[in-house]
Order: sequence, then structure tokens, then C-alpha cells
Amino acid sequence: MTGPGPLLRARALSCRFGGLVALDKLDLGVASGGILGLIGPNGSGKTTFFNVVTGIYPASEGRVDFAGRDVTGFAPQKIYRAGIARTFQRSRLCLPLSIFDNIMVGNHGRLNHGLVFNLVRRRAFRRQFEQSFEEARELVVLFDPPLADRLFEPVASIPMIDRRRIEICRALISRPKLLLLDEPSAGMTQEETRALMDDILAVRARLEGLTIIIIEHEMNVIEEITERCVVLNYGRKIAEGSYREVAADRQVQEAYLGLE
Repeated sequence: MTGPGPLLRARALSCRFGGLVALDKLDLGVASGGILGLIGPNGSGKTTFFNVVTGIYPASEGRVDFAGRDVTGFAPQKIYRAGIARTFQRSRLCLPLSIFDNIMVGNHGRLNHGLVFNLVRRRAFRRQFEQSFEEARELVVLFDPPLADRLFEPVASIPMIDRRRIEICRALISRPKLLLLDEPSAGMTQEETRALMDDILAVRARLEGLTIIIIEHEMNVIEEITERCVVLNYGRKIAEGSYREVAADRQVQEAYLGLE
């Protein structure tokens, strides 16, 4: 990592469920603007790490610092307001709702939900709607310009790759500093995966300062888009470095990549 210090830093972070240790004194950091890959076999603690960082699970020990602030134990809403957004491995889109409505779910913290504002202050409400629509459209254009002309169509009408794009747009609409992507290629073909990874790199180039941590099982994805990788096994960090460095590590080969 370069720069004055990491945007996100986990220090001796542990998470236990009874006798099960899901995270075991994990130290991990990512610099502002970086792309960090988080890899490891199923059950190694990758999604648990995301859940602890975003306040879904409490940390049993250790701490999480974000942008120089201790955010350990913050509620998910407070984490969201601090500037961390995420996607989930399993799609959480509401299929009957429009593309625009699904994106706006990620913008709830910046919208005025007051009864008077929504029922009485109609001009202000219209301005807020128009601004939100333009912001959503601009995000979708970054991924797929033709899709931006379909914002009022139901999500159920679009293919899987576009649904994944909308999930990422929903996370980005809140203007986060840190984006956590949990297996964004799940359920897609190799061709769709390559296209989505190109999209993510293009979006990251356009949104200056955006930091990304990505969980992926597709090693060609990790090799293509990440600058550094952290490998977990049984909740512990067993390797860290570039993809080539961790892929050559004997512990990683034994735990995850397989040995010939």
C-alpha cells in the first residue's frame, strides 16, 4: 500500500459464533483508490469479513478503522453514512420494481422522506426526483449506455449481467469511498464476467478515489483487476501480495489453488 495510510484497516479482527471462529485475528488494509482481492476456499471468512465491516455481525475482538475513524460496532446505517457500500453474492434486487427504483434503494440516506416534503412541497420533491434520476442514469451509462434508456423497465426483464450492473449502481449511488463486491460474477458466463470486470475497471477510473475490495472465486478475475490479494483460510490470513506472489505460495496452493 502506498500513500499516508490505508483507507480501511482491520486490526486483530476476530468474529466467533459460539465455538466457531470465523475470523481469527485478521490484519488487513487497503489504500485509498486501490483494488484489493480477497480470496480463499468456501468458509474461509471472506463474506464474514464484509459482514463485520458493514456492521451486520459484531466483532468479537479487534477493531476496524475507516478513513482514520474507529467504526467498530457501528450499525449498518452508520457504516453506510460513513461511506462504505456493498453488494451481496446472492442478488437482492426486487425483480418487479423498475431499474430506477432498485437503484434508489441504495440512495435512501440522501433522500428526504418527510411527509410534508413528499406531499406538500411538490416542486422540491420533483427537483429531488429529477436529480436522483440523472444521477442514476449517469451511473448506468458508465456500465452500459443502452441500459440507461430503460430505467423504468422492471429488473425482471433484463439479463443477469445487467442485474449485476444495477446492483453495483445501487451501491455506488450513495457515493461511497469504499465499495465491497461479494462475488459479482456469480451466476454469469465467462464472457459476461470479462465484460463486467472491464466495466468495474472503467467505473473505477471514472470515479476518482473509489476504493474496492472484491471477493472472487474466479482467479482470472483476481489476476486481471486487483493490485494486491489477501488469502484467507479458516479465518486467518495465510498470504498477501500480488496475484502472482500469492499464487506461488505453497500454503495458498495447498488451501485453495490445488497441487498437481
